[in-house]
Amino acid sequence: MTEARTDQRETGNEDPAAGPETAPTRTRPGRWKVIFVALLVVAVLGAVGWVLLGSKLLVVRHVEVSGAALAPRDRIAAAAGIRLGVPMARLDTGEIRARVERLREVESAEVRRDWPATVRIVVRERVPVATLERGGRYERVDRHGVTVADGASRPAGLPELAVASAGPSDPATLAALKVLTGLPERLRGRVTQVEAADPESVKLHLKGGLTVTWGPAERADEKIRLLESLERTAAGRSLHSVDVSSPEVLITR
Repeated sequence: MTEARTDQRETGNEDPAAGPETAPTRTRPGRWKVIFVALLVVAVLGAVGWVLLGSKLLVVRHVEVSGAALAPRDRIAAAAGIRLGVPMARLDTGEIRARVERLREVESAEVRRDWPATVRIVVRERVPVATLERGGRYERVDRHGVTVADGASRPAGLPELAVASAGPSDPATLAALKVLTGLPERLRGRVTQVEAADPESVKLHLKGGLTVTWGPAERADEKIRLLESLERTAAGRSLHSVDVSSPEVLITR
């Protein structure tokens, strides 16, 4: 049996299990291929990084603002603080949005890259729903009680807000504005003044002299239906005062 194994080696008919001697020769080309692909990937990533961050190919060349009516576009662009020539990829859109939203006229903003060289800022402005007189000037406030703009003359088409301490953190202000903005347009257009001594005692003054004691902002749908059904009657059209603060008990004068 020893002679048989010797003859097998001499004739080249080696056992397949003897592969370790030839394995390095077979795997060497594959190893070089892996190294080449890895170097190629590194080179491509480096080139992409240079184009995005280091070259002048993809830099900010234009800043466009849309959706603005109350705030001038140039003031919004200035608040955004975007420098021309900065690589597009380096822009912090979240920080830019936060700076724009600090403007009192802006309720929210969207900032997006429009490759290769434009940054677009889309703003949603606050909508004035009421006006109040303070310090000899007329302020326009939105549904959150935030002052949007102010001027020396009273703006037309906005009801007056009558509260003791107007502001976005004042409960009476928020209750009055919630009632006002919750009214259907056909009724809201008739309101000349909304007042609130506290959140539970909102009052509406309508064109024609009718005063509506609304009470708290809750159960608005019931109160609206009750008021509109009352005004459709002959007796309702001649009223001067209506109390719908508790819809179960209607009080008229």
